[in-house]
Amino acid sequence: MSAESTERPAPRFDLDEAMLVLARTPGTLRAMLAGLPPAWTTPDEGPGTWSPFDVVGHLVNGEETDWMVRVRQVLAQGEERRFRPFDRTRNLEANRSLPIEALLDRFADLRAANLAELRAFRAGPAELARTGEHPDFGPVTLAQLLATWVVHDLDHLSQVARVMAKRYTEAVGPWIAFLRILRA
Repeated sequence: MSAESTERPAPRFDLDEAMLVLARTPGTLRAMLAGLPPAWTTPDEGPGTWSPFDVVGHLVNGEETDWMVRVRQVLAQGEERRFRPFDRTRNLEANRSLPIEALLDRFADLRAANLAELRAFRAGPAELARTGEHPDFGPVTLAQLLATWVVHDLDHLSQVARVMAKRYTEAVGPWIAFLRILRA
């Protein structure tokens, strides 16, 4: 088999498919975390890392202050196209007193509202090609922003699973040899 036959063209961004993934994240996190004791939801991987609880708070923060704020800004095509920097840690102190179920509920409500608003924009190829300016990366398209939102969710789902798995690193004994999630 030649190298040519294994290469695949980069997939085109598809907003409808992206929204299917974005709509599933709140339920996935709820299935993973709701009803678990803090021993599962509050451990992290060491200094400067986040627990599953912290990840949910971060996702709430993004729903409130980042993704749709930037989407609106790009679609408006007004004079102010430069995105404000996103405070990735705003949630760490703000949510400490809340139970994880409250954060999961807040995340689900915000995500549903944000996806309804995004759907209402009926963004087509012309809108997806519009640009905003990221403070670090410079010009970015709406399609890139929305694709990043999807991958950001998937990245944090992976993080939550990894942090939870590490709770049993020693308990699995010799099977650790087969568990990449514990060796990463």
